[in-house]
Order: sequence, then structure tokens, then C-alpha cells
Amino acid sequence: MGEFAGRFEELEIWQLARELSNAVMDEMEDCPRYSFRDQIERAATTAMNNIAEGHERRTAKESKIL
Repeated sequence: MGEFAGRFEELEIWQLARELSNAVMDEMEDCPRYSFRDQIERAATTAMNNIAEGHERRTAKESKIL
């Protein structure tokens, strides 16, 4: 079985998700439709959160990329 990253912040996939989330938030900054903006920003952070939660489980099945 492969080794796990010590912290989820070390995972390249989490770092890419963070970059995407930051880009979405920057793009939505001037959006006047606040409820839409909020929904999109929350969706953008969901990927980061899911990766972090999966990392905490530390199971080989969830660490594999298909």
C-alpha cells in the first residue's frame, strides 16, 4: 500500500482545488446576484472540503485516482 500525505494541504489535488476555488471567488467578486454568488462560491469550496474529509479517513480505496 502506498504512503499517505501527512496533511491534506500537501496533496496536489487539494492544492489545485484551492486554486480553482480562489479563481471562482475572484471571478464572482462583482456579481450583483448575491444568492447566486453565494451558491457558486460554496460549490467551489466543496471539492476542497471533500478532499480534506477523505484524507482524514486514510483509506487506500479513497486515496486512489481512477
